[in-house]
Amino acid sequence: MLTFGACQYGYLIYLKSTLQSAASAGARAAVARTATNTSVTNIVTNMMLAAGISNSKYTLTLSPSDVSNLSPGTPITITVSSSWGTIGPGVLSTGYGGVSTTKQITGVAVVQKEGT
Repeated sequence: MLTFGACQYGYLIYLKSTLQSAASAGARAAVARTATNTSVTNIVTNMMLAAGISNSKYTLTLSPSDVSNLSPGTPITITVSSSWGTIGPGVLSTGYGGVSTTKQITGVAVVQKEGT
């Protein structure tokens, strides 16, 4: 069980890193003057697909909801999140120390919109 637990928590850390990287890449795309919601979504989707996670298994949130035509200096928050029950393998039950299926895994990046 110790081996299963180590593998499960190691994979949890990998997923956290993956979601954080996707959020950061989305934020880098959103900061450009010419950025659109589609360009941000495409970057995040491509990173998540490269990690083997389909877009039905995570939620992408942009704040403000439209990243185009923002004033320079406007803060933009990109959040990529999912639950362990959706993207994690249920190898070890919580009764044996495994990760709860309701555990939320989130990657967040905050940037400011570029100027001219």
